[in-house]
Amino acid sequence: MTRGRFLSLEGGEGAGKSTQVRALAAALGDRGIDTLVTREPGGSEGAEAIRALLMQGDATRWSASAEALLFAAARADHVEKVIRPALDAGRWVICDRYIDSTRAYQGLAGGIDDAAILALHDFGAQGLLPDRTFLLALPADVGAARAAARDGAAADRFARRDRDFHAAVAAAFEGFAAREPARFTRIDATQPPEAVTAAMLDALADLLP
Repeated sequence: MTRGRFLSLEGGEGAGKSTQVRALAAALGDRGIDTLVTREPGGSEGAEAIRALLMQGDATRWSASAEALLFAAARADHVEKVIRPALDAGRWVICDRYIDSTRAYQGLAGGIDDAAILALHDFGAQGLLPDRTFLLALPADVGAARAAARDGAAADRFARRDRDFHAAVAAAFEGFAAREPARFTRIDATQPPEAVTAAMLDALADLLP
C-alpha cells in the first residue's frame, strides 16, 4: 500500500488555519483522496488531555520550557496513535499546527533554542515531518484583530499574549519558510478564503495522484 501524505498548516493567530484545513480536506475528498483532519495540541485522547493544560489558564501559567515539554509529549502520543497509523493506511493527514508552531511560539518567541525543540521532536515523534507545510502568512496585527473578533473573552492563553510576542511568532514562521523552501509553501492569507484554498491545491500538484 502506498503511504499517505502528511500536510500541516501553520501561521499566527487569526490566519484562517482551521477554516483552510476543512476546505483543503473537502477539496482533496472531491478528488477521491481519503483524508484525516487533526490538530495540535490534541488529535488523540492523551494529547487532548494535555491540550487542556496548555490552552487554559493565565498566560504565564507555564514557562516556555514547560510548554515545549508538554507539546512534545502531546505530539508523541498524537503521532503514535493517530498520524502514523493513518499514513501507513494510505490516508492523507492534514494537521492544524505541528512542530513548527512549537519552534515559533516556544522557540524564537519563547527563547528556547531551536535545536533543543527539534531534539525533543526527534525523541518523542521520531522526527516525523510533514511532506508539505503551508504557511498562511498574515500581518500579526491583522491576525490579532481577526482572532479578537472571533474569540473575544474566550481567547486562549497564547492568543492573549502581547503584540511583540505575536510579531516574533510571525517572524519565526517567515524565517522557517525562507530557510526550508523544499517543505514550506508560503500562502498570502490576506486573500479571500477560496483563493487561499486554490493556492494550496496548486502547490500540491506534484503530490496529487
